[in-house]
Amino acid sequence: MAISLFVLSGYAMAAGIQDDFHLIQQFFPQADRVSDLEGEPRSAIVYKEQYIVGYVFYTDDIAKIPAYSGKPIRTLVGFDVNGKLVGLKIIHHEEPILVVGISDADLQAFINQYLGKHVNDKIKIGGKDRDGYKSIDTISGATITVMVLNATINQSMRKVAKALDILSQDGKLLEKMKAFDAEPIWVSVWRGKVFQISILLFGLFVLMLILIMQDWLAKHSTFLTYLRTGYLIYTVVFIGWYSLAQLSIVNVFTFVGSFMHGFSWENYLIDPMMFLLWGFVAVTVILWGRGVYCGWLCPFGAMQELIFRIGERFKCPTIEFPEVVHERLWAIKYIILLGLFAVSMQSLVLAEQLAEVEPFKTTITLHFAREWSYVLYAVGLLLISAFNRKFYCRYICPLGAALTFPSKFRIFEWLRRYKECGRPCQICRNECEVRAIRSTGEINANECHYCLDCQVTYWNAYKCPPLAEKRKKRERASKRD
Repeated sequence: MAISLFVLSGYAMAAGIQDDFHLIQQFFPQADRVSDLEGEPRSAIVYKEQYIVGYVFYTDDIAKIPAYSGKPIRTLVGFDVNGKLVGLKIIHHEEPILVVGISDADLQAFINQYLGKHVNDKIKIGGKDRDGYKSIDTISGATITVMVLNATINQSMRKVAKALDILSQDGKLLEKMKAFDAEPIWVSVWRGKVFQISILLFGLFVLMLILIMQDWLAKHSTFLTYLRTGYLIYTVVFIGWYSLAQLSIVNVFTFVGSFMHGFSWENYLIDPMMFLLWGFVAVTVILWGRGVYCGWLCPFGAMQELIFRIGERFKCPTIEFPEVVHERLWAIKYIILLGLFAVSMQSLVLAEQLAEVEPFKTTITLHFAREWSYVLYAVGLLLISAFNRKFYCRYICPLGAALTFPSKFRIFEWLRRYKECGRPCQICRNECEVRAIRSTGEINANECHYCLDCQVTYWNAYKCPPLAEKRKKRERASKRD
């Protein structure tokens, strides 16, 4: 869904205040003209005949706070001669969740909450009104973007009001407003998410222990099965549905774009859950490869895995492609990645729209509350996963494809193999959930999801042929003794 009322393509960025006079007349129906943007900070005077009725300005001319996309949101704001906000319009943005996902009505309802507020008010997201503070509701699924938008409006309107001598001159109130506006937005976001951050850090610590103790856990297969199932549920419920921390290929494009147009850590600190998760992924990709994220921390991947297990319980048939088809289907996700990357170089907004090939926004961010076409696509992929294990992850996911490139530089080979693996033993290969083991016995790290099933077999003296042979020799020797 395109947000046609608010996303006005390249024209919006080039348009001057005169080009937006039709919007200004919605703020001030009596207005018959507007001056050009002047002064510092830049603002324009709205007239009715020779009388001043209010002032307008663009937020990104005054407070260039990068949003989730790494770029500021351009909003036209107007207040009357008494400092009362009478109109706001988002002129341009490149926010993924607003491009596709949030309806025009939801966005307009959020914007309308500012109407009637005063430039002296410290407007905050969530909570209750208190002395000097006015609270407004967030947009579900777009909290970070909304907080950036709110900070931009707060800071820019007060700078304009101060320059026009409309802002209160009360010393204590001015100090409070200065402190409110001066605090970096990421600090307030982290403060408000202490509980989520704590639970995430604990979960990542547990996963690190699992990885470090993988040999011991593989020897205790029943415990590992319950542990892995519990962790997958944690990933879907807490990381996904509760924290909305589903990584996306859009994050990769935003990161690449920031290096091209000015990198700033603040762009990434505004979402603590995503920041911590990406940091953990960066470490594990170098140490273990991309499989740790794909197999343990991706909410949509975990959802598919759990659905497949439920399907097994109900004896759903497993459908697999022939080996030659399976290996060629791997190429699809790389083709999708290259196509999206090429588009992102020209237009990040268009790339974000095309990135709906990822069903993450539908299943995780918006909890399936979307138009039927998006829901049908996401549900279809989940249904397929009941018969073909992690179909989307194996053949379509552009994020998984992107993570294979840094995985080439992983330091260690933590998954153990015997020289007999693949020559002639094929047990692990036949049991691999994503068919990431070649017929020659090597594990394809580009496709491995680090489920540890092959390691369970590796340590099983009744299943792994080399170990079974050693066990039988010991038993025969014991009988002779």
